[in-house]
Amino acid sequence: MTPATPAHAPVLATIHEAAAPADCWGAVAFALQLGLPGAFGLIDGAGAFILARVVADEAEVLMLATAPSCRRQGRAGRLLRAAWAHATLYGATSLVLEVGASNVAAQTLYRGAGLKQVGRRPRYYGNGDDALILRGTPFALAKS
Repeated sequence: MTPATPAHAPVLATIHEAAAPADCWGAVAFALQLGLPGAFGLIDGAGAFILARVVADEAEVLMLATAPSCRRQGRAGRLLRAAWAHATLYGATSLVLEVGASNVAAQTLYRGAGLKQVGRRPRYYGNGDDALILRGTPFALAKS
C-alpha cells in the first residue's frame, strides 16, 4: 500500500470513475481533500484506495473505492484495516462512514468489520439513495 498525496489525485479520480461513474469525484476534489488537516489516503496498486480523515478522536472514511476489475480480491478490507491502524496513531477511538442503502456489497464488508448502523440520511446521494451511517471501534475492526 502506498500513502496517497495530492499528487496522486489523478490516480484516485481514475479509480473512482471506474468504481462509481455516476457519482465520481474529479482529481481537484481529491487533491483538496488530501490537503486538509487530518486527511490521509492509501492506494492498493492502481485498483483501489481509501480516503479518510481524523478529527479529534474520530476517524471518518470519506471514500473507499475499488475498480470493478479489482473487486473480490480483499483489497477493500485490507485498506479499511490499514486506514484504521493509521487513524489510531493519530488518536482515533472510533470510525464512522456513510454507505448507500442499496450498496449491499459495501455494507457486507463494513458489517463484517464490526461496524454497526447508528443513523440514516434519507435521499442523501444524487441518485436518491439513503445513506446509512455506520460506526465502529478499534476492537471490532481489529477482529475482522
